[in-house]
Amino acid sequence: MADLSRAHIEAFLEMMSAERGAAGNTLLSYERDLEDLHSFLVTAGKSPLTAESADLSAYLAHLGKQGFAASSQARRLSAMRQFYKFLYAEGLRGDDPTAILDAPKKNRSLPKIMSEEDVTRLLDFASKEAGEPGPDRLSRLRMLALLELLYATGMRVSELVSLPAKVLDQEGRFLMIRGKGNKERLVPLSRSAIAAMKTYAEVRAATLAQREDKAGDSPWLFPSSGKEGYLPRQVFARDLKGLAARAGLRAAAISPHVMRHAFASHLLQNGADLRVVQELLGHSDISTTQIYTHVLEERLRELVETHHPLAKEAKNRD
Repeated sequence: MADLSRAHIEAFLEMMSAERGAAGNTLLSYERDLEDLHSFLVTAGKSPLTAESADLSAYLAHLGKQGFAASSQARRLSAMRQFYKFLYAEGLRGDDPTAILDAPKKNRSLPKIMSEEDVTRLLDFASKEAGEPGPDRLSRLRMLALLELLYATGMRVSELVSLPAKVLDQEGRFLMIRGKGNKERLVPLSRSAIAAMKTYAEVRAATLAQREDKAGDSPWLFPSSGKEGYLPRQVFARDLKGLAARAGLRAAAISPHVMRHAFASHLLQNGADLRVVQELLGHSDISTTQIYTHVLEERLRELVETHHPLAKEAKNRD
């Protein structure tokens, strides 16, 4: 029976190659996964042709016990589904035992965030650098404006770097952002963000006025000589890490996306409604926003374990 099962695996791989045009690496992956399944089933006294849903479920549980990540288990299940569809289509089985199997749930990783103290330290240092004279002051003012806007609004970095220069004409403490799917949303600005934008715009205009050819005049708030015409987000991310290092923070843990996470988490920590945070972030589904509540839950748990008297007593007893 074992040899017969291997013959069916080979026939499946031939079909995937000839009819589906599967790449060589894909075929090797399928072969590896199905051979592993075959070995597990043989050990349990079964074969791919006689295995039932419970046997395949036991195989997935076996993978989990071996330390396979949910994504790896899901890949194995995908190979199994393809294989059993083939056996069913060829009349080698009268059912598909993978039909009722659920894909392993992936553990959603919690976003990295910065503490309020670290954000304050970063902004204060950026402000200090922006106030220093020198030929590159405009770039330092740009960094301050970028950070103040990012932390005040929680914008996606792509939305931030591509802001049009006409946002400077908007009066008041709100900014209209065009996000994913061309959806617009209104976000409030902090006084420090407004001040940083104003100073940056004034110095930029004065610098431009000194240039006779007016080269560099741009429709973007943060222009660049690159093909997009505005500051590449990779450049912003690189410069942000440099600033973080100079401020004495761990640069590897800081990025524009981490600042967006900090914006959301700090709002929730200070009592903001989840629906409001969803709107400000531009999330179409509130389940995406709910990840930040898990961050808070984890932090609260750590806080209790670290500072609660009973938790300390239990730790000392251990």
